[in-house]
Amino acid sequence: MIDLKEYKAALVHDWLITEGGAEKCVQSFLNVNPNFELFSLIDFFSDEYRQRMLQGKHAHTSFIQKLPTAKSNHRKFLPLFPLAVEQFNLTEYDLILSSSTSVSKGVLTHSNQLHICYCHSPMRYAWDLYYQYLEEAGLNSGMKGWLAKYLLHRMRSWDIISTNRVDHFVANSQFIARRINKVYRREADVIYPPVDTDAFKLHENKEDFYLTASRMVPYKKIDIIVEAFSQMPDKKLLVIGSGPDYDKIKARATKNIELLGYQPFDQLKYYMQRAKAFIFAAEEDFGIIPVEAQACGTPVIAFGKGGSLETVSAPDTGVFFYEQTAKAIGEAVKVFEASKVSFDPIKIRAHAEKFSSQRFEKQVEEYIAIKYQDFITKGY
Repeated sequence: MIDLKEYKAALVHDWLITEGGAEKCVQSFLNVNPNFELFSLIDFFSDEYRQRMLQGKHAHTSFIQKLPTAKSNHRKFLPLFPLAVEQFNLTEYDLILSSSTSVSKGVLTHSNQLHICYCHSPMRYAWDLYYQYLEEAGLNSGMKGWLAKYLLHRMRSWDIISTNRVDHFVANSQFIARRINKVYRREADVIYPPVDTDAFKLHENKEDFYLTASRMVPYKKIDIIVEAFSQMPDKKLLVIGSGPDYDKIKARATKNIELLGYQPFDQLKYYMQRAKAFIFAAEEDFGIIPVEAQACGTPVIAFGKGGSLETVSAPDTGVFFYEQTAKAIGEAVKVFEASKVSFDPIKIRAHAEKFSSQRFEKQVEEYIAIKYQDFITKGY
């Protein structure tokens, strides 16, 4: 296998402003090849995070970095994103790896460069969440609404054009691979993203409570989980997380439901290790937290759509419900408690280890090496 460190390589990420699943992928990409030069539209990470996650690297940034309010609200500059990413001059690099949920895959490349895109999702606000985005932003009507619709129309056109700059797509799940095929009409290989399973230790002794944890925003559906347990007063639910919907959700909670708000990692892990089951009601592209729960040996009761279908193995590591309703969750809890499956914590932990960071980095390194070897010998 060729040594990728011998070649000049650029890693392009949309923006470095919050720590999420996509940024953990960036960390792993840098573990695969510490020589990657890092590019991003904006980079506002703290020095502490930079040392811990990015090997101390600073990204080469675009002109958006210097615009007013770029740190507090970079999305207001959405119409400028395509222009900004096209200003990165990557002509000296042999290999380009883009980590994209938005525009990073649109960097300009030439015929002597291999461009691999690890696609977390096609830009959701322009495609499958287009109507939801307009509604939540209050942009369904009026002049601002028409302007937003026109700009997103232009973004879709650019997004399709920019796919021609990618030689190989890699998706973070089969779910996203299907979306890439639907939107871009391109085939994508699948490498599941990294989960730090080592940080979540197996705990075999479970206690008599259920757990959910998430940022409290509408699509996470914490409200219907709380509603479901409000109708099951004999079952205890702990809820970890904060966010815009916190007060609304708290108002629905009955005596058997305890909202703990934001909790530090050690406390989240403590409850996750001891929960009877973890409840997950969102439709996610992949969904890291159900894997983290399983790494603790904890089974998952999950919405049976999106990435959960690939990370939860029913009936061995959990059960599914197929409607995002309180009734469906309540019925799934009954199925879970009546199940004859043992939900063996050791086997559940073993399943979670299939999504470890070490596995991801090994697969990424092998994939890039194979594709680059083909590129330099066969020209594709």
